[in-house]
Parts: sequence; structure tokens; C-alpha cells
Amino acid sequence: MASLTIRQLDEDIKAKLRMQAARHGHSMEAEARAVLARAFADKDDSDKGIATRIQEIASKAGGFDLPIADRRAKPSQRHLDFSDESYG
Repeated sequence: MASLTIRQLDEDIKAKLRMQAARHGHSMEAEARAVLARAFADKDDSDKGIATRIQEIASKAGGFDLPIADRRAKPSQRHLDFSDESYG
């Protein structure tokens, strides 16, 4: 395990950390580890592409279906109609 020393920590922050640790029944050191772990818990997806992120968001919402444009149509006729109320 690594160690970390934080210099010039504001006294107010230290006091808040101490109070929060007491509320949770932790030492200040354990509370600081928990705070840091929570801060970075959801940050591990930075290497995911935009399509993956969109898929994850859509799947949480139950997914969605979009109509597929007719590829045989002329380019000027290829469009999706989003006027339906289901598109908000």
C-alpha cells in the first residue's frame, strides 16, 4: 500500500474530516481513504469511447429504438421523423 502526506491542509477541512470520521466511527486516516475511494469510484471509465458511454446510459434507461432510414431512397429523402411525441 502507498502512503500519502498532505501538506498545508486547511484547518477547516481537517476539522470537517475529523467530524465526519467520528460520525462514521472511523479514524481520520480511514475516513480520508474512504473519501478518496468514493471520489474516484466512477472515474475508471475514462478510456471508454462515446458509443460505449451512450450505450451504457441508454441501457440504464431501458434502451431506445430509432427508425432506420430507407437506404434505397434518394439522399434528399433519407431522414428520420422526430416529430412523434415519443421523442419528447
